[in-house]
Amino acid sequence: MNDSQILSTFHEATRPPSRPAPALLFDACHVGVVLRAVLFVEAAIAVGAMFGAANAADWAIRLSVASGAALPATLAWLIVACSMKNLLARLHPAAQQACGVLLGALAGAYGCGLLAWVGFQERAPWVASACAGAFLSAVLVAALVLRAKGRMPADTAAQLAELQARIRPHFLFNSLNSAIALVRDEPRKAEALLEDLGELFQHALVDQGESVTLSEEVAIARRYLAIEQVRFGERLRVEWSIDPRAGSARVPPLVLQPLVENAVKHGVEPSPDGADVKISTQRRGGSVVVKVTNTVPAGQGRPGHGVAQDNVRARLRLLHDVQAQFQTILRDGVYQVRLEVPA
Repeated sequence: MNDSQILSTFHEATRPPSRPAPALLFDACHVGVVLRAVLFVEAAIAVGAMFGAANAADWAIRLSVASGAALPATLAWLIVACSMKNLLARLHPAAQQACGVLLGALAGAYGCGLLAWVGFQERAPWVASACAGAFLSAVLVAALVLRAKGRMPADTAAQLAELQARIRPHFLFNSLNSAIALVRDEPRKAEALLEDLGELFQHALVDQGESVTLSEEVAIARRYLAIEQVRFGERLRVEWSIDPRAGSARVPPLVLQPLVENAVKHGVEPSPDGADVKISTQRRGGSVVVKVTNTVPAGQGRPGHGVAQDNVRARLRLLHDVQAQFQTILRDGVYQVRLEVPA
């Protein structure tokens, strides 16, 4: 066992046991959940309005009236479920689902009350509306629970693939050989290299949880590039443009380092003259944009097979759903990876 593994094991052994995090089956505060809920209810109302409609105009009128009750009821369900997020997380999974269905019944009754209040119905169908709300919320909650269950193996597989991609044997061997070459002539530089290597592997081997801050990811990427700087010297030209306001954004662990590694692998390694690598972060309103840009040798097409990038894209989608964006572009000998996450 090397020193970094011993240090990681020591920290894990001395860290006090943490309480398991509350398990929330559905997060109504999430933008993706809001979109799915509204679209699902509207689709169900649209199909229901077809029954009894004489023609398209009659269907449109029925849909408009029903939407006037269903949409406020759906938003009420989302607002209440979001405000009760911490309370629901403490309940048993079955109790969470029951609360979701009960809230749906109350929301259905609320929508019926709106129609009765404006005079669209002489006899308000309270029971039918409550049952319809309970049924729609039950279907929605069930779909979100299935999504959460499907997320766990996908998240585990993504983390495993990411770990296997990150701990590349030749990277370790090259780093150790660089340290050995520096031991006699520049011992302090060799010591700094080994410290960076130990810190990098510690973060790769220790479970960091579902997410970390972007500032932590930037720190790990700096250590990685400091190691590669010793090996490539002047061939690796690094530029940083870091916005301090973006540091608090949440991202999956080790999401920036593989992108930087790709820039070195496909930009610096194949070029005798090396490459320019730029890492930038910027906060723009309610989102944070991260860019990793590198020059590529002349004549080289789109680099690599995209395995690491597919992994990063999948983990971003798991964490932030529709709020995360991941794009790549190769233009005029410059390759850029751009990702966007909530601030």
